Amino acid sequence: MAAAAPLTVMAGVAPFAIAFGGIGAPAAYLATGLVLALFAVGFTTMAAHVRNAGAFYAYVTRGLGRPAGLGAALLAVLSYNAIQIGMFGAFGYFADETADDLLGLDLPWPLWALLGVAVVWFLGYRSIDLGAKVLGALLIAETGILLVLAVAILARGGAHGLSLASFAPGNMATGGMGGVLGLSFAAFVGFEATAIYREEARTPHRTVPRATFAAIAFLGLFYTFITWTIVQAFGDSGAVAAATDDPAGMFFTAMTEYVGGWATDLQRVLIVTSLLAALLAFHNTITRYGHALAAEGAAPAALGRIHPRHRSPWIGGVVQSLLAAAAVVVAALIGADPYNQFFLWVNSPGVVGILLLQALAGLAVYAYFRRDRAAAASAGRFRTVISPLLSTVLLCGATGLVVWRLDLFTAAGPEVNWPLVSVVPVVFLAGVGLALRLRSRRPEVYARLGGTDAEGAPDAR
Repeated sequence: MAAAAPLTVMAGVAPFAIAFGGIGAPAAYLATGLVLALFAVGFTTMAAHVRNAGAFYAYVTRGLGRPAGLGAALLAVLSYNAIQIGMFGAFGYFADETADDLLGLDLPWPLWALLGVAVVWFLGYRSIDLGAKVLGALLIAETGILLVLAVAILARGGAHGLSLASFAPGNMATGGMGGVLGLSFAAFVGFEATAIYREEARTPHRTVPRATFAAIAFLGLFYTFITWTIVQAFGDSGAVAAATDDPAGMFFTAMTEYVGGWATDLQRVLIVTSLLAALLAFHNTITRYGHALAAEGAAPAALGRIHPRHRSPWIGGVVQSLLAAAAVVVAALIGADPYNQFFLWVNSPGVVGILLLQALAGLAVYAYFRRDRAAAASAGRFRTVISPLLSTVLLCGATGLVVWRLDLFTAAGPEVNWPLVSVVPVVFLAGVGLALRLRSRRPEVYARLGGTDAEGAPDAR
């Protein structure tokens, strides 16, 4: 949930959803939550059969074969790195703006970003227990300030009285809702990382499914509720105009009007901590993918080394942090805008990649249970056939929507967007090619791909 950065998504993205989709935008978050819950049915059913911390990598390998699995692994590493590293641009930008306005401390954004890299590395190094406590505290703080705003809006009855017009069929079917659905799917990225922590969970067969459904339910209902309340703050007739005229200031304006200036200042600080929490969550995801790949010989063995005291994949954390720091330095040297270029452009292929991986994982679940008829009969047709196939179709549609309206994510034209999108299939195919090369040259490594794991499961092809 912290990876999704709820406060940043609401204050930074929801106004664009309202501007493009009208007052029906809250329904898009609800619809997205339902689609992802459908995906999670099959995803968590397979979790009981795949005892591997590789998440998408392990699932796709077991269902679609080792070449597709290694392609998914490389795409996951690229996608999570792109999202996390690009987010340091947003962190540097907001930290610089907030410190300057509230404290009069004016430092270049790269310094703030590098400070963020150091903090994230340290928390990731010190173990998942410490990281979870920090993430939990920051998540409570960022959602808490939004709930304060929501309660204040509801207590005053909004601008012109409370209305449920956002959920009227006519408002949910406007021409701009395709782009809004793309934005809403991107807002959930991160929930699927529950599966990578199975080695660190006490009872993963229970806690992984519970955590997955809890994350989806919370984000879906929370996003829907907060977006609806911000529409109420300006009224059905004024919300779209407010979102169009000043999308960056929409939530701050409402906070000042309904709660007070002190809450607006606090909200600005919490956006910075929201980004920090998301950065740490993605850092943990990346290092554990490296650990899973290293354990099977598909990545350097050092990436899988566990710290003897903190039990974290600490070398992988160092490598990932150095990569992020190098990207920040390069962006600073070439004069890239920290938000409009470094954040938005680097982030976008990661979003496309994660959505494509979700679609592949859904298909992999179906293929896996298609071969293991005994497990399929035990789990039931809905969990093993209907849910994975239907979610795959819907997630392919969501991926197409994001690619179609990538300009909403990058604020750029085709000359930027198409090269960014093309990275996704290139990396996936590179992983497939690497697996085929391993099959012919290092068959013992190829045989271990995605296989550290499933008792009684059919061997991956």
